[in-house]
Parts: sequence; C-alpha cells; structure tokens
Amino acid sequence: MRNPILIFILFVLALSSCQQKASERIEEKSLLDSTFTTPLGKVYEIPEPSDKLLDQYEEAKAAYSSNPEDVEALIWYGRRTAYLGQYREAITIYSEGIDKFPNEPKLYRHRGHRYISLREYDLAIADLEKAAQLIQGTENEIEPDGMPNALNIPVSSLHGNIYYHLGLAYYLKHDFEKAYTAYLKCRESGNHYDNIVSSTHWLYMIQQRLGNPGKADSLLAPIFADSTVIENQSYADLCLLYKDLLPIDSLIQQGPGGNPSNDAVRYGVANWYLYHGDSIKSKQMMGELLETKSFSSFGYLAAEQDWILLFQSK
Repeated sequence: MRNPILIFILFVLALSSCQQKASERIEEKSLLDSTFTTPLGKVYEIPEPSDKLLDQYEEAKAAYSSNPEDVEALIWYGRRTAYLGQYREAITIYSEGIDKFPNEPKLYRHRGHRYISLREYDLAIADLEKAAQLIQGTENEIEPDGMPNALNIPVSSLHGNIYYHLGLAYYLKHDFEKAYTAYLKCRESGNHYDNIVSSTHWLYMIQQRLGNPGKADSLLAPIFADSTVIENQSYADLCLLYKDLLPIDSLIQQGPGGNPSNDAVRYGVANWYLYHGDSIKSKQMMGELLETKSFSSFGYLAAEQDWILLFQSK
C-alpha cells in the first residue's frame, strides 16, 4: 500500500520545484529590455519571447556557463540572446568572447550584425572589416541557422555573411561604392542560388542609386525565372522585377507587413520608384514601411536611413 504521507511530500517537492522554475522564468523575463527607440524617435515594444525562444536561450546560457572556453557555445549564447531582441546584451557577450578569442572572425561577424541592429554603423563596419581581414586565406564554411528554414537546409556561409553584413552597413551609411565592393565579394563567396539573389539584389540597387542603370542590368546575368530558392524568395522576386520578368504591380503589398521578408520587398519596390524618378511614391511607401513593427529588419533599416538622409528635411 502506498504511503500517503510520502506521496504528499513528493507532491509538495514537485510543486515547489515548478514554482521555483516559474519564478526563475519570470525573473529572466524581467531582466530583458522592454522597448527599443529608433533614430526617428519611434518607440517599439520588444515582443515578449515565446517559451521556445526562452528555453533555447537558457540552454545556450547553461552550455556556455558549463564550458566558458568553448567559442561555439559562446557564439550560440550570444545568438540566442539577440533572438530575444536583447542586442546590447548580445554585444556584451560577444565582446567577452573577443577578449578571450581575439582572432576569431565569427565573433566580429556576429557583434557587427548586432551593432547594425542598434544603428551603430561605424562600429559595425569596424567589426566586419576585422572579420573580413581574419578570414583571408581560410576555407569558407556553412554557417548554421539559428532559425532554420522549412527544409532545414542552411543557405549561407561564414564568408558570405561577413561580406553581406559589411555591404549592408556601408549601404546604410550611403557609402555605395564600398557597399558594392563588399556585395561583390559576398556573391563570389558561394554558388548557392539563395546567396546569388540576395547579393544581386543589393548590387543592382547600388548601381541604380549610383546612376549606372546599364551596369545594374549587367549584374542580373545569373538571375533566371526557373531557378529554385529555399529561403530568399523575396530577393528572388525583386531580382525578377529588375530583369522585367515580374510586373511591379505583383510586388506591391497591402496590409500591415512587419516581417523581414515582406519588408525586403516593400523597400525594394519603394527604392525602385526612387531611382526611376518617382520620389513621391517612394517616400510614401517608405513611410508606410516605417509604420510596421519589424524595426530591426534590413528593409526597415534601409528605409529608415533613406528617410533620414533623403526625405526628412523635405
């Protein structure tokens, strides 16, 4: 016969353990930044992370705590922190890693990305240029996805991501010549079609913004309507637009938007109107994009910088 007192004690202990874990989870959430303010003064609530994201974060934190000399564990701790929208904390983690591993390009690559999220573009460029220097003469490698695509097939590489984010940081400063050089290196870093369309999108826009439509068109040679993408469908569609294989009306989106893929298309179309001489339509579309909630998407960041540097004083 079961002992009722023992069962009661076990129940109390289990309940206490659950309450302790719940308390720790509440405390973890309370330490997070709750808002983000953009350079235009827009204040956004940082979405409360899902239990899955928090579980992944806590697992990564525990893995790093148990082995603080493991650079990969440190990188994942920083990545999982950034996925919570805690960019400054992620930068602190990567900085700690750089103190330990000053010649590890992955740390500069990820810290540079998060400096971009914070709009600290000069610091991002310094980190990503350092990462580019450190990978010279090294073999490229696939970079695992923190948020895998539907097929769970990584489509980006370390070298490609370094040059992609470096090109983006220069683009956001409107240093288009240096952005072009970085995106060329990104495109040359791998033959995966997802890499081709993402880099070609930026290369094409850059040459259009520089007033070189012929050169922009020449960059579309690797773009084909029947090619398959896994992850970067938004960039593929934009490249088809640039090559006159999709009509502009098919890409004009209605509704709130607010995710990185939609924002990429919205910015690409708004920018298309800009370099085709319709600044009024471009400004309208960028303004609508800036009313969405994806304040850290690359399309949002590009629209934000264009607004500041081109439209704000007009």
